[in-house]
Amino acid sequence: MVMEQALADLWYGFGVALQPANLMWVVIGVVLGNLIGVLPGMGAMTTISMLLPLTYVIPAVPAILMLAGIFYGSMYGGAICAILLNLPSHPPHAVTCIDGYPMTLNGRGGAALGITMMASFFAASVGIVLMVFVSPLLEAVAFKFGPTEISAVMLLGLLAGATMARGLPLKGIAMTLFGLFVGAIGTDVSSGVQRYTFGLRELADGVDLAALSLGLFGISDFLLTVNRREVATTTTRLTMRQMMPTRNELKAAILPMLRGTGIGAIFGAMPGTGPTITTFVAYALERKIAKSPERFGKGAIEGVTAPEAAAHSKTQIDFIPTMSLGIPGDPVMALLLGALIIKGINTGPQLITEHPDVFWGLVASFWIGNLLLMVLNVPLIGIWVRLLRMPYRLLFPSALFFIAVGVYSTHNSVFDILLVAAFGCVGAIFLLLEFPVAPIVLGFVLGPMLEENFRRAMVLSHGDLMIYLQRPISAGFIIACMVLILLQLHSYLRAPASARPAYAPH
Repeated sequence: MVMEQALADLWYGFGVALQPANLMWVVIGVVLGNLIGVLPGMGAMTTISMLLPLTYVIPAVPAILMLAGIFYGSMYGGAICAILLNLPSHPPHAVTCIDGYPMTLNGRGGAALGITMMASFFAASVGIVLMVFVSPLLEAVAFKFGPTEISAVMLLGLLAGATMARGLPLKGIAMTLFGLFVGAIGTDVSSGVQRYTFGLRELADGVDLAALSLGLFGISDFLLTVNRREVATTTTRLTMRQMMPTRNELKAAILPMLRGTGIGAIFGAMPGTGPTITTFVAYALERKIAKSPERFGKGAIEGVTAPEAAAHSKTQIDFIPTMSLGIPGDPVMALLLGALIIKGINTGPQLITEHPDVFWGLVASFWIGNLLLMVLNVPLIGIWVRLLRMPYRLLFPSALFFIAVGVYSTHNSVFDILLVAAFGCVGAIFLLLEFPVAPIVLGFVLGPMLEENFRRAMVLSHGDLMIYLQRPISAGFIIACMVLILLQLHSYLRAPASARPAYAPH
């Protein structure tokens, strides 16, 4: 019965995703994502930030389909220059370079790309199937989620994102708190009092998500990479025949593909763990269990297949906690969550019931988009490689121009451009000090939702905090929060004194 209902809902989703207008935005999203995946520095985070103002003028369904297509499309593109040029455009593909580029040097670069596309499509398909059957189970308990449960979920998401960010846990917590502060700027909905506006009437409605994300991930990246050297040119040309792996390569890749998909599925359910961690774990596992570990680093097909499968599996499963619980699995998910909020759609267990066109249309678009990427990547690889010759002195000023145009078009306000510049400078300083900026977006998006639901819970309980332990679901999330904190303390205390991070200033 559950399977029949899930298949019926998925069929409905294909009806939504295949509407001409929606399908057009899916194609735009995956092609653009594939392009920015190839270009170093122009990651999914930066691109989605730049296109976030566009969501104000197009309907909710095509907006989320396009942004999601950019996200998983960029994962395909990133593997191209990692394998062909030994250039990890984005952190998750750094592992792919280890064996991908040696395969290119050995004349098997095409086969490496071919097996990567197969592994990516298989892993993404498994992730989609899990999303189809797991998400409706959360819908069954949707009516049990009140303000108490929702605020407990938001607290868990904040803690997970803060403590699992790259670098020192305290730095992640500090950045999350900064995001909470930025999210509190504006007019308090309950009292009508302006908070932290510093007398600027332009801040009365709060900080715009597009301005924050464009500054932190667009401008800051430009400031830090303005002196980056040009990418070496290439004359790589591949044919369909060259991209077909041999029978032995396929046989060697099957089990790593399955293991990588499983690792991505596990990490996809953990908020705050990015695809970079997932790919390193998948690669380390393959090298650990290999009969001849000395082959790794010299062109082992397993060293390419497992990390790419893990990255794509995680990318799809990241949508489960984001769409079904309102907990973004990583910063890109936080931006997608913000895009839905801009359109007046609150994610959570009620999303599937209240907005089935958004949820099931998105799920169906995953298969359509991944199939398009499989078909398009073969003829477009040569074009993507040629685009790598674009000088940074042209690429980044162009990006800067579109950032300014995009943020101005949102409210027709020059103040928003100044706000982007300010957050860009702040983000660059944080990055230079090795503070992760991703938790800022997490705190900014989840903070107001946590505050709103916490207030409602306190009104219902007459100010009694024990309501969080009296209700089973919220108690479970609070216990999970405590376990997360204890695990961080345990790992800190277990580390040797010489290896412990020095929190005190030198």
